[in-house]
Amino acid sequence: MSDLKNDLILRAARGEKTKRTPVWLMRQAGRILPEYRAVRASLSGFKELVETPERAAEVTIQPVDILGVDAAIIFSDILVVPEAMGLIYQMVEKKGPLFEKTIRTHKDLEQVKVCDPEELSYVYEAIKITNNELNGRVPLIGFAGAPFTIFCYMVEGSGSKTFSNARKLIYANPELAHQLMQMITDSTIAYLKGQINAGAHLIQIFDSWASVLGQELYRDFSLPYMKKITDALFGLAPITLFAKGANFSIKDLASLQCNTVGLDWNVPVSFAREQCLGKTLQGNLDPAVLYSSGRDIVYHTKKMMAAFVGHPHIANLGHGVYPDMRPEAVKTFINTVKEYRHE
Repeated sequence: MSDLKNDLILRAARGEKTKRTPVWLMRQAGRILPEYRAVRASLSGFKELVETPERAAEVTIQPVDILGVDAAIIFSDILVVPEAMGLIYQMVEKKGPLFEKTIRTHKDLEQVKVCDPEELSYVYEAIKITNNELNGRVPLIGFAGAPFTIFCYMVEGSGSKTFSNARKLIYANPELAHQLMQMITDSTIAYLKGQINAGAHLIQIFDSWASVLGQELYRDFSLPYMKKITDALFGLAPITLFAKGANFSIKDLASLQCNTVGLDWNVPVSFAREQCLGKTLQGNLDPAVLYSSGRDIVYHTKKMMAAFVGHPHIANLGHGVYPDMRPEAVKTFINTVKEYRHE
């Protein structure tokens, strides 16, 4: 693999001054692109796409070619980890993930194991193919779900607004909950090391359901496992932590050995800057802005950019791109960031 021609996102993550702010989007390799839909339609479904390295690499690269983002993010799913641990899931169209079995008792825990990272070799192969085909144009981001978010799915068995069964287990059987969290953490560390060894230049950890925990429970139950992951990976590749909806956790996350803290669109940038001194910030335009007119997208993007002036920043939305958004609107956001100059 050749040297990177565009390493803006890596330098920004390290807190270095860059000629402009780098930009990428969560869920950029996905349903907004007709090219992605064509690839997915040629296969049996989402899981086959995730598990077929050549096709996963193809849709990973599409946003680089079509949207002009400054980084690719490997096309995969956070739920490959519980599956490698022994809990099989299905991706049900228009409903989301579904696990036939769940972890609610000590006997249930016997169904799962700390995963052998080689069981996820299809992800590593997709990373290698992607880097080879990118030929150094932009860095490649690897990722995993945070232990608590994975825990939620393994206990609940599906998506949920409240994840009440997951929270019930924490209170009713904290010993079992911690056992499962440690197994997820050990699996995740091995998996992310595998991604870095395969060529991922930067790692993002998504705590998508952090918001269902209060601050005290998050500090007792989730944060220690995030710390174990960052301690194990720090120095191997830049690390971004993103805990959606848990703005109370930002200072705690910034205290860990990470490079970047991701922000959702509900976090005041001034607050985040105060809480995250010494860390790069990522985000945080409200994705719904991209439903507005081109002129309004430019206005709100420039307003967001101005709020980060003087602080290391990677531009992104405050969450993923929604599937019914127009690619032209996404391009307007990306181009506005690229043209923005702090001076």
